[in-house]
Amino acid sequence: MDESIIQELIDGCKKKDRKSQKGLYQGYYSYAMRMCIRYAKDKDEAVELVNDGFLRVFINIHRYDKTKPFKPWLSTIMINTSIDHYRKQIRRMEMEELNAKHELEDQENILTQIHYEDLIKLVQKLSVAYRTVFNLFAIDGFSHEEISSMLSISVGTSKSNLFKAREQLKKMLKTM
Repeated sequence: MDESIIQELIDGCKKKDRKSQKGLYQGYYSYAMRMCIRYAKDKDEAVELVNDGFLRVFINIHRYDKTKPFKPWLSTIMINTSIDHYRKQIRRMEMEELNAKHELEDQENILTQIHYEDLIKLVQKLSVAYRTVFNLFAIDGFSHEEISSMLSISVGTSKSNLFKAREQLKKMLKTM
C-alpha cells in the first residue's frame, strides 16, 4: 500500500471515519492475520485476535507517530493483543482449576461410597491422554513437572489433561 494512502487512511481514522477504518482494516488484514495466527489455537481465534487488535488500533490511532512506519506499530498492537488474550485464558484456566479442586473435594464424599472396581472402570473410559495424566497425578502422586518430563508434554498440557479428566469423571459419577 502506498505511503500517502496509508497516511490518508490514518488521518481519516483519527476523525473516526468509517470508510478510512474499513480501508485500513482491509489493507492490513492479511498482515495482522499472519501475526495473530501464530498465537491462536485455530483460525477462528486468530480472526478474533485480529478484530480485537484493530479495535485497539482505532481507539489508540491518535498515539501513532506519523514519522515512524505503520507496520511495526500495528504488529506491536497485534502481538500485545494476542498476549493479553493468552493471559486471560491462563487466568480462566487457573480459576477453573480452583473451582475443580473445590468441586473435587465435594465429590470425595461420592468416592467413599463407590467401589474401587467401579472407579477403575470409569477411569478406563477416559481417553489415553486424560487417563494417563489422571493416574500419574491423582493415583501415583507425581507432580505436573514430573509428568511433563515423563510424557514429553508441557506442564500446561498436563494440567489441562488432568482438569478435563476430572470433569469427565464428574459427569460419569453424576450419571451413576
